[in-house]
Amino acid sequence: MPKIITLPGDGIGPEVTAAAVQVLREVAPDVTTEEHLIGGIAYDREGQPFPDSTRAALKDADAVLLGTVGGAQDSDWNKLERKLRPESGLLALRQALGCYANLRPVRVQPGLEHLSPLKAELARGVDILIVRELLGGVYFDQDRKIEGSSAYNTMRYTTPEVERVARVAFESAQQRGGRLTSVDKANVLEVSELWRRDVQALHDRQYPGVQLNHEYVDSVAMLIVSNPSRYDVIVTENLFGDILSDLAAVIPGSLGLMPSASLGDGPGLYEPIHGSAPDIAGKAIANPAAAIMSVGMLLRHSLHRNDAADRVDHAVSLALRSHPTRDLGGQADTATFTRAVMDALSVPAT
Repeated sequence: MPKIITLPGDGIGPEVTAAAVQVLREVAPDVTTEEHLIGGIAYDREGQPFPDSTRAALKDADAVLLGTVGGAQDSDWNKLERKLRPESGLLALRQALGCYANLRPVRVQPGLEHLSPLKAELARGVDILIVRELLGGVYFDQDRKIEGSSAYNTMRYTTPEVERVARVAFESAQQRGGRLTSVDKANVLEVSELWRRDVQALHDRQYPGVQLNHEYVDSVAMLIVSNPSRYDVIVTENLFGDILSDLAAVIPGSLGLMPSASLGDGPGLYEPIHGSAPDIAGKAIANPAAAIMSVGMLLRHSLHRNDAADRVDHAVSLALRSHPTRDLGGQADTATFTRAVMDALSVPAT
């Protein structure tokens, strides 16, 4: 019997997670869920953003479903020393799970092209998967310091780190359109030279059937919004992936439409990419679509139930057209949208 650890977290996290769990239980009634603390609420109750009790619970998990962490910019949490802030709990969670590959699908839902800031003809049919390295690079390297009026951080990668995330990207491309774009800045950064060399070598050894293209990050930042349909799968390192995936997230029209999966050595971690939205927390109007679509990714990648995942994705697509939430220009609240998804689960895909 699969066991899913749920970490609702802060802000709107508990609201969207509850909606996602409702859908999960409908399509996978044999799954058990167990709730634990993460983020700011974990600090308030246990003095740590990633408590030992949560860490221990992960040992028996088949997957982890996360809500959101953090508060408003003026939150007391942001006045804590860095290791006690909610976001530090998230980084510790990713490390504990060994999640080195973050998958962010960027898909414009049919019929919702008008919500995109891009022209409808550019947004129509966009379906990109961004694979971001998640445990290395400048965010995690310990060679960092502030020294008076100067400071430095170090970006470092090894061949095994590059190869393991590139392998995820190549295999994803094989299951999609067969095209992979590797993003770097090899014209000025030695670490990017290593990245490009290792991705190309892995392609030549194991994935010659995938069409591989290397592009600079500044070029991709322009093209992903001016010609997004040129991309199928994108793979890149942590910092570039953070920026590009957030940039691409605006294409569907709302962060509420952006799920994610973080995969690696242990149970997969699934979460919507939107923030905790403290300004609407507790008002029952948050869009749970991304959290529900994260359940779809959980079913697909961790439980290997593709039929159930397809049901969830199809139901969300129908609900978005029939009951759009307020961030999408509609009037549906969290409960209304969730009911629409539940009702649509029985509608077969055409």
